[in-house]
Amino acid sequence: MLKSCKYCGRIHDSKYDCGMKPKRKKEGNEKDKFRWSRKWREKRNQIVQRDNYLCLVCKHRGKYNYNDLEVHHITSHEEDFNRRLDEDNLITLCSECHELAESGAISKDYLYKLLYNAYGYEY
Repeated sequence: MLKSCKYCGRIHDSKYDCGMKPKRKKEGNEKDKFRWSRKWREKRNQIVQRDNYLCLVCKHRGKYNYNDLEVHHITSHEEDFNRRLDEDNLITLCSECHELAESGAISKDYLYKLLYNAYGYEY
């Protein structure tokens, strides 16, 4: 059966591999495997619930933002993979604050202080 290929735009047999179809990775790296794990999904939900479904940076600035929430690792996987599920290393941020934290515009020290003030976690 001839069909129009959505990858190369040509018309060829539906079983023909034109080579343009993106290859799917069957195995991810450690970081990817962790992000797909049930442990991470459960921990992420716990952290967002702990933080009352609010971005803690926005809350500290007097704005209650509950849109586009993400859980941020203050100390990244690359720095210390063993801290990936530690509650004192995880904080709920909106997508905008998360980007700022990833770029370093919001310091790790500031984020640790927010957790300390909110929950008494030592940093």
